[in-house]
Amino acid sequence: MAAEPTAHPLVAKHRQLLDQALEAIGTRAYWSPHPEHPKAYGENGSLGPAEGKAAFDAVAGTRLDLGQPGTDDWVGGERSPYGPELGVEYPHPDPDVLLPAMRAGLPAWRAAGPELRAAVCLEILARINARTHEFAHAVMHTSGQAFMMAFQAGGPHAQDRGLEAVAYAYAEQVRTPASAGWTKPQGKRDPLELTKRFTPVGRGVALVVGCNTFPTWNGYPGLFASLATGNAVLVKPHPRAVLPLALTVQVARAVLGDAGFDPDLVALAAERPGEGLAKTLALRPEVRIIDYTGSTEFGDWLEDNARQAQVYTEKAGVNTVVVDSTDDYKGMLANLAFSLSLYSGQMCTTPQNLLIPRDGITTDAGPRTYDEFVADLAAAVSGLLGDDARANGLLGALVNPGVKARLDAAPDLGEVALASRAVSNPEYPEAVVRTPAVVKLDGTKADDGAAYLDECFGPVSFAVAMDSTADSVELLRRTIREKGAMTVGAYTTSEEVARAVEEVCLDEPAQLSLNLTGGVYLNQTAAFSDFHGSGGNPAANATLCDGAFVAARFRVVEVRGTV
Repeated sequence: MAAEPTAHPLVAKHRQLLDQALEAIGTRAYWSPHPEHPKAYGENGSLGPAEGKAAFDAVAGTRLDLGQPGTDDWVGGERSPYGPELGVEYPHPDPDVLLPAMRAGLPAWRAAGPELRAAVCLEILARINARTHEFAHAVMHTSGQAFMMAFQAGGPHAQDRGLEAVAYAYAEQVRTPASAGWTKPQGKRDPLELTKRFTPVGRGVALVVGCNTFPTWNGYPGLFASLATGNAVLVKPHPRAVLPLALTVQVARAVLGDAGFDPDLVALAAERPGEGLAKTLALRPEVRIIDYTGSTEFGDWLEDNARQAQVYTEKAGVNTVVVDSTDDYKGMLANLAFSLSLYSGQMCTTPQNLLIPRDGITTDAGPRTYDEFVADLAAAVSGLLGDDARANGLLGALVNPGVKARLDAAPDLGEVALASRAVSNPEYPEAVVRTPAVVKLDGTKADDGAAYLDECFGPVSFAVAMDSTADSVELLRRTIREKGAMTVGAYTTSEEVARAVEEVCLDEPAQLSLNLTGGVYLNQTAAFSDFHGSGGNPAANATLCDGAFVAARFRVVEVRGTV
């Protein structure tokens, strides 16, 4: 076996960045190499605002030919939640041709070793970062996110998550040395001596099944974790959000080719309407890893049926906030109002259930009854979104008709404390923009038919009246155990209550935020520091990112002998 390449120019270019990322995942302190302000782009080869918009406009209405083998058709049909048809056509794959072609590049990719694979991945991310303005428009017009959110979450924050995955992948692969001399004493006899070599070997082809709401943020961790650990990656985007991941594949293929590797190590699998291509690909014997974000139904199906693959899923959950007391009532209301409103609640981390004692809570502004608190929260949301321009910037557009249908049905579930209203978008008159609804429900009898025991994805939240905070904590435990949660929040001035909530989140693993009243919100997580999902409850079987997220994507193969 040849020594791991160390002289490749990409290693010299990106080694320092890799070292910084490795330090960041070790310290968990704030760090990001990707600027999150639009004004930071436009120099040193990156596209500025006008160039990025022009690049996005230029791809609309075209055929995006990626040059990959096995293309048997061209498919498209994306329509922006803001109204316009994108008109882009993408290659539809013949798996019998494409998958063997992807596997053909694996021996050279394996021989490259962890360091060079990481450097190639970092070059892909660097080129994506230079096109952040272009990607932001692609994310905006497939997910319905407002532009600034699409820019940040779909751009630098997604790139951070990809880099984080590469760092974890590299760390896990080099945990075992590349070689070792082994000598065992034999007393008066000559010692036994062997030379041992250890090679990280990818599992094969990885399948990334993309989501509609966060195609890059949710797609990049699995994509880069698999690629960095020596696998080929087939990207199957959501049919309403193909463009951001298609552009990603385009960049990855170019970088791989420039670096001397087979571009077919990364490929796109766009599907025909109603085809269900993900299910077909998931059962292919060549597919050994699957990353999926989406509905519980299909996530469960993957876990149950794709037996040949290591499956990582992020599914639905019921995110809950226990409201007990606060020493910053104004800050709590503002924080909750923003969390309920951001991207019209279309985030897997948006709080849904607010559990409030029916006798009320204590605050620095005096006691508040359940009804008073709910009314104050409704007023905070209304105040935040009272200006339509500001509302459009926070809410974005509803991503699909299903979200609107759930929102329209909310008044049938209980007393409406905050009614949703339509917001007009002058730039995109066809966009469906709606403010959140808050519905009051009784938590005394948490029977199986209670509306708050199931995820209601979108801008609908439930203010649930509980007999006590202790009952809220028990309902929290049940909800996480039975339905899962990506995030849990709590507001309390009581050390006892804080510890009780924390114990629940340790027992039924869920990520907890306590007393957020400033500029950090329950539905936001920072790469290199925060863990997204716990992998310990039904909402997700994996965490973005930790060692477990990458370690099973490769195996270490040992060759020992005397040669």
